[in-house]
Amino acid sequence: MNYRGSLKLKLLAGVGLAVIGAAICSMRIPMVYAGPQAAPEKPAESSSLSGATLYAINCSRCHAERYPPEFTVANWRNIMIHMRVRANLPAAQAREILQYLEEDAGK
Repeated sequence: MNYRGSLKLKLLAGVGLAVIGAAICSMRIPMVYAGPQAAPEKPAESSSLSGATLYAINCSRCHAERYPPEFTVANWRNIMIHMRVRANLPAAQAREILQYLEEDAGK
C-alpha cells in the first residue's frame, strides 16, 4: 500500500471516530430545555419556638449556657450582635432570644 492509500485510510478512520463520538455526545444532551429548575422555597423566618428554647438550642451548640442575670441588657445586646453572625441566626430568632435574655437580665 502506498503513502496516499495509508493516509486515506487514517482519514476515514478519524472521520468514523468523530461521527461515533458525536453520536455518543448527542445522546447525553437533553433534547428539550425546560428552563432553570425552580428555586427551593425560603423557609419562614418566624419561629414558633420560644426565646428560651431557641437560646438553649443555638447557644449550647458551641459553649456552656450562660444565664440571663449574668449580664446587663446592654451587655446582652452587644453579645447578640456578635453571636448572631457567628451562629448564623435569622433575625426573627435573634430577636426572640434577645427578648428572653433582656427579660431577666442583671442590673
